[in-house]
Amino acid sequence: MMKKFLWSFALSAIVLAGCGKKEEPPAPAPAPVASAPAAAPVNTEEKVLNIYNWADYVPEGMIAAFEKESGIKVNYDTFETNEALHAKLVAGNSGYDIVVPGSVFAKPQIEGGLLQPLDKSKIPNLSNLDAPIMATLAAKTDPDNKHLVPWAWGFTTVGINKTKVAKALGKMPMPENAWDLVFKPEYTSKLKSCGIAYLDSPTEIIPVALHYIGKDAYSNDPADYKLATEMLAKVRKDVRIFSSTMIDDVAGGKACVAIGWSGDMNIAAARAKENKSKDEIEALLPSTGALIFFDTMAITKDAKHPNNAHAFIDFYLRAENAARMSNEMNYPTANKAGVPLVKPEIAGNKTIFVEADYFAKMIPPSSFTNEAREAMANAYNSFKKGK
Repeated sequence: MMKKFLWSFALSAIVLAGCGKKEEPPAPAPAPVASAPAAAPVNTEEKVLNIYNWADYVPEGMIAAFEKESGIKVNYDTFETNEALHAKLVAGNSGYDIVVPGSVFAKPQIEGGLLQPLDKSKIPNLSNLDAPIMATLAAKTDPDNKHLVPWAWGFTTVGINKTKVAKALGKMPMPENAWDLVFKPEYTSKLKSCGIAYLDSPTEIIPVALHYIGKDAYSNDPADYKLATEMLAKVRKDVRIFSSTMIDDVAGGKACVAIGWSGDMNIAAARAKENKSKDEIEALLPSTGALIFFDTMAITKDAKHPNNAHAFIDFYLRAENAARMSNEMNYPTANKAGVPLVKPEIAGNKTIFVEADYFAKMIPPSSFTNEAREAMANAYNSFKKGK
C-alpha cells in the first residue's frame, strides 16, 4: 500500500521596526475577512440506484444496509452469464448504473466506450484494495485502473459430489488431473450416471477445453477452436446439464461433477450441509491449474445516477463489507483491508484463498479478438447441439 505523508509548515512573522521621529501609530488595518469555505457539491440525483450483478453474489442484508444508511433505493437485478450482460450493454440504454462484468468481457466494453471512467475522488476506500491485484487488472484489462473495481475473484474449476463420484467410479481411482473427470471419456462414461454439468457459457467452457488440450486458454487462433471442439465432441453424449443454476444443480443432486466457479462449489457445499445432506461437495484444484477470473464493478456510460453509483462502490469497499463477501459468499476478496476480518475457516480454505504455489499455476484472464470470439461461439454451439 502507498503511504501518505503529511508535511506541516510553520509561517514566520517578520516585524519591521521604524526609526526616526516618534509618530502616532497608524490606525490598525481592518482584519481580513475569512472567505467562506467552498460548499460541498450537492448530489441532485434522485435517490435511486440500478445494479445488474451475477445471481447469488451479494451478502444477505448488504443492499438493505446501504439503503438505510444512504436513503438511496436500490433496484437489484441479476444475470447468469457474461454474454447476457454484454448483450444488454451493446444494445444501449440498459437502464443500469452499476454492472459487474468479468474482466475478459470488461476490456472490450471499456474499449467500446460502454463504461465510464471512475471519479476516484468519490471513492476514498479504493485505498483498501490489494495492489498486486489492481496491477494485474491494469496490465491485462484496465490501464491505470480507470474504470474497474474488483467485486470478487475466483477460478473456473471442477467441482464434485465426493460421495456420488466415488460410487459411480467404483474401483476406478480418481485421476491426478481433475480436468480428466469432465473431459476424458474413460471417466465421463462412468460419471454420466450421476450427472455431469457444464456451465452454459462459451467463455467458460471453451477456454478450459483449450487449456486441457495444451493450447492457450485465450487463444485467438481459430484452428485451436476446431481442436477443442473435436475433444469436446468425444464427451458430449455424457453431459447431462448445461447449467445457468449451478449451485442448485450441484447442491440438489442433479449433477455429481461439474465445470463451475470455485465459489459456487463452496456455496453448494454449504447449502448441502444446511439441508443436512450426507453428500460432501468440494471444489478441486486440477494439477495443471485452473483459470482465474475477476468480476469487476463498473459504471455504465449512460448511467443516470453516477453519484449514487460512486457512493455504493465506496460503501462496498469498506473492510467489513469486503470480509462479509468472503465469509458469506465463499469467494476471496481483493480488498486487502478486509482480509484480517475473514473467518479463519474461510481464510484457511485452500479452494477459496489458494496457496501461493498453486496460485502460480493458475491461468490469468486475457481477452479475445472479435474473430476469436465468433470462433468460440461457433465451437460451443456446435458442441452443445452435438453436431
